[in-house]
Amino acid sequence: MKRYEYDPGFDIRPTPDGMGFVYGEGVFGPAVENRSLDAIRGSLMDPQCQGPQTVYAIAMDVGKVAHKPLLEKLHLLYGAVAYAQGRLGREPVRSQGHIHAISAFSAQSTPEVYEIWSGKAAIYMQEYAEDNPGRCFAVYAGPGDVVIVPPYWAHATVSLSQEGDEPMTFGAWCVRDYGFDYKGVRAHGGIAWFPVYGPDGTLTWQKNPAYGPCELVCKTPADHPELGIVKGEPIYTTFEKDPKTFAYVVDPSLRDWKNYIP
Repeated sequence: MKRYEYDPGFDIRPTPDGMGFVYGEGVFGPAVENRSLDAIRGSLMDPQCQGPQTVYAIAMDVGKVAHKPLLEKLHLLYGAVAYAQGRLGREPVRSQGHIHAISAFSAQSTPEVYEIWSGKAAIYMQEYAEDNPGRCFAVYAGPGDVVIVPPYWAHATVSLSQEGDEPMTFGAWCVRDYGFDYKGVRAHGGIAWFPVYGPDGTLTWQKNPAYGPCELVCKTPADHPELGIVKGEPIYTTFEKDPKTFAYVVDPSLRDWKNYIP
């Protein structure tokens, strides 16, 4: 069976249609939950657009069976997501955008550590889901790239894989009692910058007029060794070597996020 372009560090493979996961020996994981186009329409540039009815499939809580008790003890969770190919009107297939809800475990909003496994992605993030969105970034990433979203930031995951490309898939570390706060993004009809394909297929970013003045910085991922990121090493393997590496995902106060640049 086909494997991902980048080794996630444990035996997880795509289903034949690319919109699910097959778990190998010694690996646990749930049946996927599908997110529909109708569920995210209100946060798209064109809420009446056409596109794939299943936008993405998500499997929260995957990993090696041997690590499950430790993951539960540390309150860490690893999720896997596969995105459909195509477009949502003029936009790429993407999530609607949210802030991580306050964790009951840590009483804080928590960060997320993304790792792209296949395809092409842009991780969009803005400091606030308010009229003034603060700093805004679009981080372009491919297989093996790691992108970290800080606590309290609104963010959306954008697939830049088109028909004929490898589907975009990723894994991510997050807090076990994860939750999503959509209120601010939905109140503004979406994120502060919409990704838009032009007639020639070039991707640009169009300002959402519901927000105040702001600038968008488009960039590639930073390395972040101070956050335990080892270039070229799967983030699951990093955890396996030292389970405390991603303690800041559960307790973000362990790090200073004030001047963070993704």
